[in-house]
Amino acid sequence: MLDVRIARLPTARLGQALRHLLSWRTVIVAGCVLVVGFLAVVPLYHLVRDTFTGEQGFTLGAFARAYGGDSQSAAMLRNSLVFAVGAGLLALVLGTALAYIQVRTDTPFKGLFFAASLVPLIIPAILYAAAWIFLADPEIGLVNSALESIIGVRPLNVFSVWGMIWVQGLHLAPIAFLLMVAAFRAMDPSLEESALMSGASWARTLRRITVPLLRPALVSAVLLMFVQSLESFEVPGLLGLQNGIYVFTSRIYFVLRSFPIDYGMAGAYALGLLAIAAAGVLLSGRLSGDARGFQTISGKAFRPRPIELGRARPFVGAAVLAYFAITVVLPIGVLVYTSLLGFYTAPSMAALRSMSLDNYREALNLPIAVTALKNSVLLGVGSATAVMFLAAVVSWVIVRTRAPGRRLLDILAFSPIVIPGLVLGLALAFVYLRSPLPIYGTLWILLISYSTRYLPYGMRYASAAMTQLSAELEESAHVCGASWWQTFRRVLLPLTSGGIVAGWIYILVVSFRELSSSILLYSPGKEVLSVLIWEQFENGRFTLLAAIGVLMVTILVGLVLVAYRIGAGVGLKTDD
Repeated sequence: MLDVRIARLPTARLGQALRHLLSWRTVIVAGCVLVVGFLAVVPLYHLVRDTFTGEQGFTLGAFARAYGGDSQSAAMLRNSLVFAVGAGLLALVLGTALAYIQVRTDTPFKGLFFAASLVPLIIPAILYAAAWIFLADPEIGLVNSALESIIGVRPLNVFSVWGMIWVQGLHLAPIAFLLMVAAFRAMDPSLEESALMSGASWARTLRRITVPLLRPALVSAVLLMFVQSLESFEVPGLLGLQNGIYVFTSRIYFVLRSFPIDYGMAGAYALGLLAIAAAGVLLSGRLSGDARGFQTISGKAFRPRPIELGRARPFVGAAVLAYFAITVVLPIGVLVYTSLLGFYTAPSMAALRSMSLDNYREALNLPIAVTALKNSVLLGVGSATAVMFLAAVVSWVIVRTRAPGRRLLDILAFSPIVIPGLVLGLALAFVYLRSPLPIYGTLWILLISYSTRYLPYGMRYASAAMTQLSAELEESAHVCGASWWQTFRRVLLPLTSGGIVAGWIYILVVSFRELSSSILLYSPGKEVLSVLIWEQFENGRFTLLAAIGVLMVTILVGLVLVAYRIGAGVGLKTDD
């Protein structure tokens, strides 16, 4: 009898091991790991392979054609770095200053900060750039026309590197503001108060206390601003190409729109852009150092005491109003004004009398517009849902388990953050142009592109929410007999719903307005709204462009409000 029991023991263990391997937990986790690896690695592998491969095998011919020592390549590299650094610094300075004013001072009009940060985030970059063309064009710009009547000249030229920096910096400033607001609120202000009470001036306290303590947040913010400016296509495409000013993204687009298409040359530019973005990430990690040296939050509660501005309060309030007018009122106002005209012209009584809703009627009756709207909604909702589900599972693996390779999984999940959208679009084209799967030219390739590009952002939301939960909650569910899938679906997801829904809303917004990867991957009948707006710009139909843009922003605002209403029911918290 004992021999029989011993013989059955390995069989029992084998069956238990098989049941474990075939469990919901193992299948879903393994599937998510494979998906993350596929999304992050496969496109880059094909991009690198096809760029370095020619008819005779390995070759550097693509790099010779791209960076062959001509002045255009040097000018492109210089323009890219100046544009990315300049826009990043402008966004960081504006965002940090506004965050300091909002959190640390008793400035008036604090309610405008939310609108000033939210509206530019919702407006797609292509619309923001188009709005500034209407405002700062050397010939037809409304601001230039107003300045000419005052000083006799038209000083602004949006079709320049400095114009590109201005528009990109203003568009990114709200992101820097939101990042720095969180950093200021998390920092104990008693350190600054002690310095002031010891006789240090406000400027010295800011330079010696505030800025050093904010260094990790500042480095993270400037990295994000730099990478997003470096990968931007909309602003350089609309503003730079008019005067032959190329950056990496616009040069890649130009090469892929030339005949015959030189995919190797485009790949060489893409790898150069990727290398600069990756170098920026590595540099930021070195500059951040050990974040524990900057921790100022302890168990002792603190409440920031606003700095009284005194006589400067009216001037600071006027500056807040001016910023709101420049970043929100002027761009939105000029888009609405242009959308009501038959052709663009400066404001006058004749222009006001000619206003009508004809552009909106044409936009609503345009079959391709209805198709683009449907595609944008499907891709926005689909990518947001896919990314947040994948991010929730992967975050659980990284935070909750000791699975071997989880650090590598974490790196893979965050790696797409350094892949510019245009580079990702080109990499996916390399994959699926030669793939037997009928994906290229469908919405599926756009969904894969969006999901890959925004996975790192979903991971940030999901990981933060997962870290806040105690493991005791899962253990209690398991003790009560719940399976892993039941625990994940009925315990973890509801308790992390605030972060999950916040991430879902963010990815919905950025997917809805995505252009840089879409411009390379769409096919006729698979356009999205951002591509439709780009096509109207190329065709010179500015008034119809403005009407489609206003409708797009209105729809996007409605989607965000609905999502926030739903999120409020599942625990999404917003600041009052």
